Amino acid sequence: MTTSAAAVWGRAEQQDFRARVRGCLLGGAVGDALGAGVAELPLDGIRAAHGQEGLTEPVPAYGRRGAVTAATQMTLFTVDGLIRAQVRRDTGAWHPPTDVHRAHLRWAATQRDWGPDERRKDNGWLAREEWLYARRDPARACLTGLGDEILGTLDKPKNPEAADSGALVRSAPFGLLVGWEPQLVCQLAVECAAQTHGDPAAHLSAGALAVVVHGLARGESVDGSVQRALALLTQRPGHEPVTDALQRALGAVRQGMPNAVRVTDLGADEDRAEGQLAAAVYCALVGEDIRHGLRLAVNHDGPSAATGAVTGALLGALHGETALPPAWLAELEGRSTILELADDFAMEMTQGAALHSPAESHPGWLARYPRG
Repeated sequence: MTTSAAAVWGRAEQQDFRARVRGCLLGGAVGDALGAGVAELPLDGIRAAHGQEGLTEPVPAYGRRGAVTAATQMTLFTVDGLIRAQVRRDTGAWHPPTDVHRAHLRWAATQRDWGPDERRKDNGWLAREEWLYARRDPARACLTGLGDEILGTLDKPKNPEAADSGALVRSAPFGLLVGWEPQLVCQLAVECAAQTHGDPAAHLSAGALAVVVHGLARGESVDGSVQRALALLTQRPGHEPVTDALQRALGAVRQGMPNAVRVTDLGADEDRAEGQLAAAVYCALVGEDIRHGLRLAVNHDGPSAATGAVTGALLGALHGETALPPAWLAELEGRSTILELADDFAMEMTQGAALHSPAESHPGWLARYPRG
């Protein structure tokens, strides 16, 4: 079995990539969990409950500290779908949007079933993780868009008026396809977002997030990665709400000390994808470290878990897993699952040819990520 794919990556590059993949997925989950603790509170309520500085440390949500929302659940299934797409490529069937859609359908089953269906051998290992079988405030458009097996497309998107952040918060993993060109990463994220969210602002925000993460995962700056996203988005119809929001995020950096007012003014107080993206980009740009960036991201009037999840994914991809707060990680729900999936993704992207090929495949890998 050939190992040529692994040869393209030196050991140092593989380790750096794995650290950024782990950072992106764990960071998104940590930010999601931090925001979940104040998701129902306006800023005044957050300060009344936690002091004038607002929330500074994780607090319980869904009955425990470190619990994640549907944002993290769906992100994990996005990763699962991307791995399955790579594995299924050996068969000549190469259509990643379909594989991601199938993965999200497996997530949708976790929202209605009591637990894993052991009869479904093609589900792979992630869908057998019992902790994922919990409804954690998913966006309505995600549930309705995945309520049947019809694939939404850009020509015929699901939920044409859905502009919330439900697709945005699951889209960071597309940016981890570092071997792809940025415009292809953007296109895949946009197509997959349209499977549940039809408003152009929603699916273009998802594409923009993927491009920014793509740059960060390749060692570039936040500013430079956002500039690339802007350049790619301006070629697409309906881009103005997203590009305007990103430009405001870049401009806000020069307007003085970061605070909750600036985050709110960027649109964090509303559950619209472009506002959540802009607020998260701003927090990633001005955050002194991951703690500071995430604290800034969750203290506002809007959906704190969404802003926290996107900010955490950006900062995790930028700095890698070692920069994440150890105490916050220690209590994170599903941490071992997230690490296992992150390492599988990194292995598939760097050493996939050693695991499977059209002629020969490792049976253990296909049991984890079936081609069906």
